[in-house]
Amino acid sequence: MPALADFRLPSPLAARGLSGTSRMPGRAHEREGVWHRPAVLNLFSDLLMLFAAVVIGYAFVAWFLSRPLFPLREVVVLTPPAQVTTEQLEYVARSAIRGNFFSVDLEGVRETFEKLPWVRRAEVRRRWPDVLELRLEEHQAAAYWTVSESGDSQLVNRHGEVFVAASNGDMPSFSGPQGSAAYIQAKHREFSAALEPLGRRLVGLALSAREAWQLKLDDGMVIMLGRDQEKAPIGERLGRFVSAWPQAKEKVGVQVAVADLRYPSGFALTPVGDFKAAKGKQ
Repeated sequence: MPALADFRLPSPLAARGLSGTSRMPGRAHEREGVWHRPAVLNLFSDLLMLFAAVVIGYAFVAWFLSRPLFPLREVVVLTPPAQVTTEQLEYVARSAIRGNFFSVDLEGVRETFEKLPWVRRAEVRRRWPDVLELRLEEHQAAAYWTVSESGDSQLVNRHGEVFVAASNGDMPSFSGPQGSAAYIQAKHREFSAALEPLGRRLVGLALSAREAWQLKLDDGMVIMLGRDQEKAPIGERLGRFVSAWPQAKEKVGVQVAVADLRYPSGFALTPVGDFKAAKGKQ
């Protein structure tokens, strides 16, 4: 029979030892959690305190700046206006300026000043301790503008921009489709230079929806240029008319109401009487 000396069962003490050894890693893991790590808790606490301090500090600064401790007492206009009235400036200043030196909304004040009819651009700055500085760039009207689709009357400045204001200045009148004011203004300079040999001033310029041009001179004569043609561009037709008009005027001997330049190789003239009669029949 085999010997039994080499076969042993674990004693209860050994079994308890093995069981205890198997539970020790779990307890060690529990002791290593967040609540048992003072360094992490201290860092988290410091972050909370820092966040609270920032919020409280911001609220205090906002409250302090909103107090009536730094009132605005004066608005200084650095660019004397030519079209904008003092009453308009005072009205905007009273209605748009809110808050004190620090809390006033400069962007909102600027936008309100730019809503005035003749103001093209405004600039508002603070000047310590209680002043707002205002710089204005006004529109410089160059022509009257009529939108051909709607008939709305407006003005055009020197930059070709349309704006709404009232004026009784001696300026040319433009008419054309929406958005064509700058283009018509450029063509007005071009046509005016071409008409200089006649000693006449271009007081009206209209562009139709079909891109046909009509010019009006200061003596009342209307020049119908029509559309640009590949074989006979409008510049070429207008130049030919300017060259021939002094002699043609002497030969006609009557006041001309309309000069029709839409023909490739010539032009037609309509006397004032015939033009009025034709308009009456219409």
